[in-house]
Amino acid sequence: MWWQYFLVFIGALLVDVFPLPLPPAFTIMIFLQIRFNLDIWLVLFIGVAGSVLGRFILTLYIQFFSAKVFSEVKNLDIQFLGNKMNERGLKGQLFIFVYSLMPLPTTPLFIAGGMARIKSAFIIPPFIFGKLISDMVAVMLGKYAADNTSALVSGFISWKSISGLILGVLFVFILIFIDWHSLLIRKKLVLNFNVFGRDVPKSGIK
Repeated sequence: MWWQYFLVFIGALLVDVFPLPLPPAFTIMIFLQIRFNLDIWLVLFIGVAGSVLGRFILTLYIQFFSAKVFSEVKNLDIQFLGNKMNERGLKGQLFIFVYSLMPLPTTPLFIAGGMARIKSAFIIPPFIFGKLISDMVAVMLGKYAADNTSALVSGFISWKSISGLILGVLFVFILIFIDWHSLLIRKKLVLNFNVFGRDVPKSGIK
């Protein structure tokens, strides 16, 4: 039965290693736990381990990926946002922990962290604790729903997946197209849609 748990690990890793807001890893965990009647605690810890490894890999390569896709201005802008989060110390880690507790994709969080080159030791620990709690609740609810009615579990996964996907796309758009220098320094909301390519002028970035 070990290969079913390997599927849990690989599934959680794959949905969390890409810089796109895919359905949350707990949907994979719930599906495989119900499909193969797996031990719920093993599913939880193995799935979270896969998610953590996926997010860690994302932080390692996203800075190189973003350098090829986004303009230098946009990269500096998101690095500035990540540095601001890093400057907050424990408050920044508390924000990561609380964010991880919510049923929201953490893709934007790790994109900003990776592009800002925030150390994994800063962002991963609060993510692990938040992820353990939020996924435990989700998997427990999924198991309860499956034990009571198959219709309910279908609705639960569908609602979580769709809402998480929509919110994830929205947050990625917010991360990319908001001028964070203008918002955090001049307290002015500015949208910048000219973020792709390498030939954007550097004026205004300090």
